[in-house]
Parts: sequence; structure tokens; C-alpha cells
Amino acid sequence: MSNFKKAAIITGATSGFGKIFAELIDKSFDKAVDEIWIIGRREEKLEQLAFSLSKNVRLFPVDLTDKNSINTIKESLEADRIAVRFLVNAAGFGINTDFEETTETEVHDMVTLNCTALTMLIKVCLPYMTYNSRIVNFASVAAFMPQPGFAQYAATKSYVLSLSRALNPELNKNGIFVTAVCPGPAATEFFDIAVKDDNYPKYKKFFWADPEKVVKKAFKDAMKKKEISIYSPSMKCFFILTKLIPHKFLLKIAKYLNN
Repeated sequence: MSNFKKAAIITGATSGFGKIFAELIDKSFDKAVDEIWIIGRREEKLEQLAFSLSKNVRLFPVDLTDKNSINTIKESLEADRIAVRFLVNAAGFGINTDFEETTETEVHDMVTLNCTALTMLIKVCLPYMTYNSRIVNFASVAAFMPQPGFAQYAATKSYVLSLSRALNPELNKNGIFVTAVCPGPAATEFFDIAVKDDNYPKYKKFFWADPEKVVKKAFKDAMKKKEISIYSPSMKCFFILTKLIPHKFLLKIAKYLNN
């Protein structure tokens, strides 16, 4: 596929992890990536990012909760001579409140964006992925155990983690490697939407991470073909605890710490 343009496709590129990943890929590759496709709802933010990047950039100002947006990307892949070297699924959102307090639209859009859109993008990109390509899916440490008050978000991220871990051995035979990124709390715009009425669990604020450091580790882990990328020793300890200690007991501890 030497005559094909080599592309990196990144969702959630208007801010946070997606934006940082686009910037990192832009400066990390000379010949391995020719152009970057950036996907997000806010066109002006995509334009600002595109202006700051050195590579050719293609903008997709679409809402991934609309199924037609996936068709738009699929049609672009079909029309162009593209070899997808990176697919970074960084788009997602959550609502930190009891499930009964969420709206029907929030419930629908969270599943659609965090699970359905991510899965369909993998599906439509796979035929265009080449040997030694990477898929990077942003899950969360919330995927490690149930999260009352964050129930649906944690469930969607458990799906992302499980899907990624299953796809990795499936796709290895084709030279495609999947990494699930499981960051803890980080200083991104995510919490502008997620936190309602300042009800974010107090103990989690002690574990906030620098999003640039999270992305740099995720990038390194993806290049090393690691199955899971977990930033910070505290989040790695949390991962181990969720494997060793019954979740019911951990939930009681979390409830106590938040009081």
C-alpha cells in the first residue's frame, strides 16, 4: 500500500486526550503518518487544532451520536486511497449522578458515543488498517469495578476495556495492536459536563493527573503493543485491588471516604 496516504484518525479531537494525541502524533512521525483526520462536534476547535499541526489535516465536524457521522467517515475512506495507521477513540462523556437523575437523552447519547460509535469506527476502519497499525481506545479506571453515582459511565467503559482486550489477540495475526487506555481523573473538559452540583467524589480529587502525561504514556504503551495503559502507581494499585478484593467491600470503602 505504498501509494496510499497513511492516516491517523482521532475522535474527541476538540479538547482533552484527543487533542493532545493529535498533537503528539503530528510531531512524532515523519513518514509513518501523512495526514491526520480529526473528528469532533465543534468545528472552530478543530480548525484551531488543524492550524497548529504541521501535517495535512482533514476535519470532520460531526456528532458521533448521529449514525450518519459514521457513514460520512466510511464514505471518505472508500473514496480516498487511505491506509489507516492509527485509530484513536478518545471521544466520550459521562454524568456523575445517580442513574435516575439522568435524562433519557443523556442515557442514549452516553451508550451511543462511548460504545456504539467507538465500535463502528473500528469496524469501518479495519479494512483500511495495515500491518503494524494501532487502535487506541480510551476506557477509564472506572471500567475496573461498578461505580454507584457513575453507574452508566463505568459500564460503558467496562465495555470498551473488554472489547479492546478481546480484539487485541484477534487482530494480532494481522499485525494490528489494540491498547485500552485507563486513565484516572485528569484535568480535562470532561468534568465540565460530568460533574453536576459539585457531587464528584471528594477522595478522587487526590488522584488527578496531567492529561499530557497520560497521553504520552498511552502513546508509548501503544507503540510497545501493550494491551492496557494505566497511568500513575496509584491507579495501577487500584487495578490490582479490584482484582483481589470483592467489589462489594471496595464500594463500602468508597462510600465511607466520600462522606
